[in-house]
Amino acid sequence: MSVSEPLVVETLADLRVDIDRIDASMHELLMERGRIIDRLIAIKARQGGGSAFRPAREAAMMRALVERHRGLLPLDTVEGIWRIIISTFTFVQANYSVHVDMSRGDSPMRDSARFHFGFTVPCLDGGVGAWWNRLCPAFAPKIIARLPLVERPDHPAGMPVFVIAKPLAEGAARDIVIESVSLDRWRGAYPAALGALGGEIIGNAADGMGLSLLTARPGGLEPSAVIGALRDAGAGDLRIAEVGAHAARFDFSAPPPSL
Repeated sequence: MSVSEPLVVETLADLRVDIDRIDASMHELLMERGRIIDRLIAIKARQGGGSAFRPAREAAMMRALVERHRGLLPLDTVEGIWRIIISTFTFVQANYSVHVDMSRGDSPMRDSARFHFGFTVPCLDGGVGAWWNRLCPAFAPKIIARLPLVERPDHPAGMPVFVIAKPLAEGAARDIVIESVSLDRWRGAYPAALGALGGEIIGNAADGMGLSLLTARPGGLEPSAVIGALRDAGAGDLRIAEVGAHAARFDFSAPPPSL
């Protein structure tokens, strides 16, 4: 005659104990991350300093995050938490502020800044017109990232925005190169000419007596190819200057089903 195993009934109190344990563990892990950042800052100081920004690493981290995510918690929440963690620990390493172009009064722009950088990092207004021309000088700030790092439908901060910072000596991503192109005037053949190369026109604005384009091209494509394509499309008085680069867009429009 077998003896039945005792029936164990899980209670709400038991589950709350588990939740408290997990919350304490997550907090401890965040504090441990902070202690590692302290050591990282000390190592960088001994080596003469270095940029706190690592756009290529951030892009890889966010891609891995969304690929492995499963369960009930919305991906938007998980991505937002990680963006705050990454941006805040970067701020701890080297204080910085985010200057947001609010010239059109776009609340989505401010929402994007807060989603990706949180509330610890100061957020200021700024930017208007052909702003990319100010990035042309060699030692001027450059585009180092394009947000969001992960593309997907209904992203809560899905407005495409660039991150601009001091030029990076290391840790940069160059999948996509961004350039300022000065030419005589607009011609309708420009978008198709760049599109045939895998590039695109992101913005355009008057530049003195001519026109300035903000363009993107694949990192493996030489700038001479862009110049040639625009000349074939009728452009004159061409000048081109690199104003930054960023990681390729990661499309997560069809995430795996929750388990």
